[in-house]
Amino acid sequence: MTAEPASPVCYAAEADDVYMGYAGREEIVTALNELLEAERAGAKVALVSSKSDGPASYLSLMRQVRADEAKWCAMLSRQIKRLGATPSRKTGTFKEKALAISDPAERLAFLNRGQSWVVRKLEALQPRIRDDTLHRDLREMLDSHRANIAQAESELASHESKA
Repeated sequence: MTAEPASPVCYAAEADDVYMGYAGREEIVTALNELLEAERAGAKVALVSSKSDGPASYLSLMRQVRADEAKWCAMLSRQIKRLGATPSRKTGTFKEKALAISDPAERLAFLNRGQSWVVRKLEALQPRIRDDTLHRDLREMLDSHRANIAQAESELASHESKA
């Protein structure tokens, strides 16, 4: 007599990502394109800001932020292509809003709010990503944005103490 197993075989490892609570491909592509458009806007704002009049520390920070934003644009585009989709060519509306602010400190504060928005989006998305490579890239992007926010806050505090 053959004994019957007490429970059925578990096929969870073979289940679809969405079934397991992870984001599906379309949701991921949409989120990555939204982030790409925001990063592109941030890169353009930082580039213009890095060429403006301002303290050396501000200009240096803007060059660093611009380099980081460009890095994340490239990563997001690469990941979107890896998922078999087309990266957006749009630039987020954040660019026009930020560039309308003439005061460097006020623009930096606005840019920092944009960086915080990206952090919130990444914090919400990252736990829903099953792909280890994408998850790692998004974690690195999140850490970079947190570091840039801290540096911008330091720059803003320095500006306020001089005013």
